[in-house]
Amino acid sequence: MKAVFISFDLAHYDNIVKILDRTSNRGFTAWENIQGRGSKTGEPHYGSHAWPGSNGAIMSMVNDERVASLLRELKKLDELRPALGLRAFVMNVEDCI
Repeated sequence: MKAVFISFDLAHYDNIVKILDRTSNRGFTAWENIQGRGSKTGEPHYGSHAWPGSNGAIMSMVNDERVASLLRELKKLDELRPALGLRAFVMNVEDCI
């Protein structure tokens, strides 16, 4: 099992939930109105007058065989609107209850 952490402009939220549904990944935890900036490109999202906008984040526990299809779908979404920003990171899950 993998933990997939997705950081994104809040405008992507509904589409990301739809992607999770399409790729049979039901469970997730979401955070809204988080601040940050990309490591390479893009405008900062600090929720301030100077740098408006906020990001969101979703973490989903994903079966190993579903990770590749989830990442493919997320990459397609990012390529449709690259200025918004979307990143996904995959981590091993050692144990869970």
